[in-house]
Amino acid sequence: MRKSGIAMACVLFAMTIATGMAQAQGMGGAKQATESGVAVYGGYRGSSSLTETTTGQDVKVNTGASYALALDIGLDRNRQVEIFYGRQKTELTSGGFSAAANNLPLTIEYLHVGGTNFFEGLGRGAYLVGGIGVTLLRPDRAGLSSETKPSINLGVGYLLPMGRNLGLRFEARGYATLLNNSSSMFCGSNTGCIVSIQGTALYQAEALVGLTGRF
Repeated sequence: MRKSGIAMACVLFAMTIATGMAQAQGMGGAKQATESGVAVYGGYRGSSSLTETTTGQDVKVNTGASYALALDIGLDRNRQVEIFYGRQKTELTSGGFSAAANNLPLTIEYLHVGGTNFFEGLGRGAYLVGGIGVTLLRPDRAGLSSETKPSINLGVGYLLPMGRNLGLRFEARGYATLLNNSSSMFCGSNTGCIVSIQGTALYQAEALVGLTGRF
């Protein structure tokens, strides 16, 4: 809970900075067209595999549905600051895990601050998107601790306007979460650490479709 609170505080602080930047841009006297928005996404996310430390067998993060929220604050005709939250409920599986560790329910959440850059101008067409922040890895089993790791995301998207204040967004994002090369994870006071993995990063790829409100 403490790590999650710290991560949320960082994101809220970043949102305050982003809002101040957007306000400063608007007060500068330039008659530039800016656009902000809030988007809600549904998607599908897949993951790279890791390696179980003792047996050397693959550790799989199961592919599954995901969803995301994004707040985009306009800076100029082409760029926005973005606050991004993504979530997936999945499972860890491996032939090298004990019965207690196998099929471990896991929630993976991203909290990122970044931006978008539209090629044709805000509110339409193709754009690049990216961000940096933290990944929260939360085992959905009582008594086990969560993990917080640094991460980034990069992607491409397309915004299809639907009238003045709505739009459809299509995105493909890739995520990289940094891990210790050999790390015990998801520890509990009574169970110890039930997962031990090798790997420098967890990679995920995601396809998203979203509805955005534009203002």
